[in-house]
Amino acid sequence: MSAAVERALTELGDLAERDVPIGPLTTYRVGGAADIFVRLGSRADLVPLARAVAASGLPVLVLGRGSNLLVADSGFRGIAVSASGITDSIQIDESSATVSAGSYVLLPVLARRTAAAGLTGFEWAVGVPGSVGGAVRMNAGGHGSDMAAALVSVTIADISNIQRDLTGGAEAGIVRSVTADALGLRFRRSGLVSTELVLDATLQLAHGDREMAEAELSEIVQWRRANQPGGQNAGSVFVNPVPGEVTCGALIEKAGLRGLRRGTATVSDKHANFIQADENGSAGDVRNMMRHVRAEVERSTGYRLRSEIRLIGFDDDF
Repeated sequence: MSAAVERALTELGDLAERDVPIGPLTTYRVGGAADIFVRLGSRADLVPLARAVAASGLPVLVLGRGSNLLVADSGFRGIAVSASGITDSIQIDESSATVSAGSYVLLPVLARRTAAAGLTGFEWAVGVPGSVGGAVRMNAGGHGSDMAAALVSVTIADISNIQRDLTGGAEAGIVRSVTADALGLRFRRSGLVSTELVLDATLQLAHGDREMAEAELSEIVQWRRANQPGGQNAGSVFVNPVPGEVTCGALIEKAGLRGLRRGTATVSDKHANFIQADENGSAGDVRNMMRHVRAEVERSTGYRLRSEIRLIGFDDDF
């Protein structure tokens, strides 16, 4: 591993930072450091990043807002990448009702901007504390809609696909445009792999009434405050086994686990499908609570829950 890290550092040069804590960059705010951390300053930085991946063979973790990640206390043995500096713009074409947003743009910000422009179809996203890139990767959704409903295309940097441009002698083949149909979008999943970095997304919305759209935003925000906890969590932990009929919150509560505490992790009193982490808590405690909840729900109800949370740096996938 140390030799691989050294090879990556040679290719990355000044772009690389060593042993940067990335757990605090997630909404759980627990967990350890990455061997190498890269903050992209321009699209040109994708070339040395791709070279580093090819030379080292190290795994890659693309970090957005970290709202669906749990990083192990031991950290991530690979290259963590943030594109925050090059993917935070929003362009709205009101005449065609199309929107282009960088992958680091917060979903609630985009929902408010589009509603203010009199465009509808993205109001649901005001209640999701993640980024556009993460939302594409997991086909995020809520309140009866999801990314797939509006997504037209995305720009992707495939940092495993570096090749020589025979006409110019420079590396090419990294950035490409992909239609939504080619992403394999399904319930809280997509076909994107770890080395495919979403740079931006284009959405097709609809013309509507600004006041009605903003009123819907307000209702969603109020519902979220009334029904979901704040603090250190990553939202719903498990996927509802039968959407609209059987919810994880109800199953976890039926298993008598609401409010359960183990170490520095707690099943929320407010919504049983949320697991809270204490300040300065342990990612291992959160992962162990996830495992315990799943086992108890399966034992008492027969349902085997599937996690929405991506586990990073753990020895097993839980």
